[in-house]
Amino acid sequence: MIVEGETFDARAIVVKEDRRFSAHYGAGAALMEDDIAVPLASVAEAGRERITLSISAAEARRLPPYLTYQYAPVGKGDIARMLSDEVGQIGFAPDLVEQAHKRLDDLEIRAGENVMLGSTGKKLGTVRDVVMDGGELAGIVIHPTGFFKEDVLLQVRFLGRSDDLALFAHLTEADLAHLQPFHPPVTD
Repeated sequence: MIVEGETFDARAIVVKEDRRFSAHYGAGAALMEDDIAVPLASVAEAGRERITLSISAAEARRLPPYLTYQYAPVGKGDIARMLSDEVGQIGFAPDLVEQAHKRLDDLEIRAGENVMLGSTGKKLGTVRDVVMDGGELAGIVIHPTGFFKEDVLLQVRFLGRSDDLALFAHLTEADLAHLQPFHPPVTD
């Protein structure tokens, strides 16, 4: 999910196309750009197991890729590695740089992402799910690492910045005792 960094308003969901939808099913080499950002306005219905879009497959295929990859500029150390490669080896391959096409103030919240305690470096756990209330982000469900015995709900007011490696929570050690276990409502 992509949310606006200051207000935490949900803007889009990132969808990974499957191989058949991307038209490279059985084609051998997969395209690297197979994630698309679908605007929240294009989500017709969302449940725990399925998200239904209000746009057609053709419209989804025309959305720009969310992640793109470019070769990193070749540096002095790379040139030395290229020159020292022996004949018959795989050879030099420049590094790829991943770029997410989002606004600078947007945050990504993804399942499995690390959640860290403020600036202490302590890992609270990983994102298990997001909790929405009427189309607004209400919080995230954290699968515990060390502090908790079961999943807990972290309300949106405690979310801080995000980077490529983690989502940061503005909590103190004392605040941890007040986090409540998360038990999703049972639906039929």
